[in-house]
Amino acid sequence: MQVLKILSLIWKSGANIYLDKKDNRIAIKQQNLIPAEVMQAAEQNFQSIDEWFKSWDKESNEKITLMKMIHQLCGWQHNEKLNNWLCTELESLDLLVDWTSSLAINGWNDIYTDFREFENEESNKLAKELYIRAVTYAKKGVGA
Repeated sequence: MQVLKILSLIWKSGANIYLDKKDNRIAIKQQNLIPAEVMQAAEQNFQSIDEWFKSWDKESNEKITLMKMIHQLCGWQHNEKLNNWLCTELESLDLLVDWTSSLAINGWNDIYTDFREFENEESNKLAKELYIRAVTYAKKGVGA
């Protein structure tokens, strides 16, 4: 089973799996909510899950924000701030669709595959604009 498929099933169960910044190890909150077969798949794919989380350690804030957008869009992890932004600024939502479409043109046809494998100059240009819009919106909210 693909890493993102396993993680999405864990997140959708109501549990949370994440890389604990204190000791750089995988942690799970509310493990009892995870169905046994999903937990078994996670245990069997532990190394790949660990590698996926650690692959984000050195990523830019832009890439991490884009990952959160994908997780919000797929319904894996709810992010109220991102949701409010995308519901408020429809041009940004359209830009998100354009960005994911550019990734699809590059071969990204499975939400359980890491989008970073399908980036190119065009998708990176859209991603940068999307990130700038997200940061601008977040900064507006701070002073309000």
